Amino acid sequence: MSKDRLSIDPTVGELHAEAQDAGAETVWERYEAQQPQCGFGELGICCRNCFMGPCRIDPFGEGADKGICGATAGTIAARNFIRMVAGGAAAHSDHGRDVATVFLAAAKGEAPGYEIKDEGKLHQVAAQAGIEVEGRDNKDIAIELGELALSQFGQQEGEVIFTNMAPESVRARWRREGIMPRGIDREIVEIMHRTHIGVDADPENILRQGSRAALGDGWGGSMIATELQDILFGTPRPVTAEINLGVLKAENVNVVVHGHEPALSEMIVVAANDPEMLKLAKEQGAKGITLAGMCCTANEILMRHGIPVAGNFLQQELALATGVLDAMIVDVQCIMPGLTDVKDCFHTRLITTSPKAKIPRATHIQFDEHHALETAKEIVKTAVLNYKNRRSPANVPTDKT
Repeated sequence: MSKDRLSIDPTVGELHAEAQDAGAETVWERYEAQQPQCGFGELGICCRNCFMGPCRIDPFGEGADKGICGATAGTIAARNFIRMVAGGAAAHSDHGRDVATVFLAAAKGEAPGYEIKDEGKLHQVAAQAGIEVEGRDNKDIAIELGELALSQFGQQEGEVIFTNMAPESVRARWRREGIMPRGIDREIVEIMHRTHIGVDADPENILRQGSRAALGDGWGGSMIATELQDILFGTPRPVTAEINLGVLKAENVNVVVHGHEPALSEMIVVAANDPEMLKLAKEQGAKGITLAGMCCTANEILMRHGIPVAGNFLQQELALATGVLDAMIVDVQCIMPGLTDVKDCFHTRLITTSPKAKIPRATHIQFDEHHALETAKEIVKTAVLNYKNRRSPANVPTDKT
């Protein structure tokens, strides 16, 4: 693929060339190797939901127009689509579940290092959820809110509580269309049931359940994550910061956090600024520690701390090609398994932290919210001690905004 077609960002072409020279395979090489991509898959008209298949529908009308079970193209496409909805809703909502778990532990005093940072938001969200706040201790309010948030995942009947933040006219439409979410996990499980062989075959009805699961995530899991993160880590305010791979510094230990969960990244921010860690970095020959974000978790530490953003989803492998990234710390979602192939060509330590997201040949240091700062320091120390193992010339782009 020509350099001009890689990205509008000039740093991409520059670092892609470095990766190629080092023998690293990146997302662009893997994309080219997949060409031409499957047309049946692109149209959503292949089905492997049972062992009579896999089946595929001929889009030109010259072959099979139904699967072996009799499912039409519309049924197969609708089933495939809402299974993707189920996957996305499960991922985002499970992130919300983890946030609620940390939030409740912090409220009970079981997670040292975490505390309620926005009491006004705590009162606002609790009142919205129907919790009495007047004259009550913040700890008791937070515990009740955390327990209520976690209950939304297993709720079987009624309506997900935070849908009450939507306008009544909108909620009336959701009820009329039969897509008001009853519980976060329930709607995801029902998608898997409906799309199993021999269950729902009406494309319109199938898509309704997809909408209900999506609303269960948006107004359930994702809303819980957003609101509780603000209470726990502080509601963001406008900040000025820098972005792009040029934020990395050749003379410093460079650490990038990548993924989705701010419970981890918030503590990495603290650990990277710890005097003990900064002293150790200087002992290794570095001038200091540069912390940057990548992809979604970058936004969390950008908007709360002004931490620079090293890049987006497609730039994650290229950060390693700078030759100065000492550790990439990942948790869940948006992590390319191909990072291990790239890190083998450089010196970067790829550190996984979640039991839900291990990657072969990566270093695993499991993050524990009950010992959050200790774990974060261990992770940052691993990056600092790797500084002396750099083997590639520094190739940090000058581009940043």
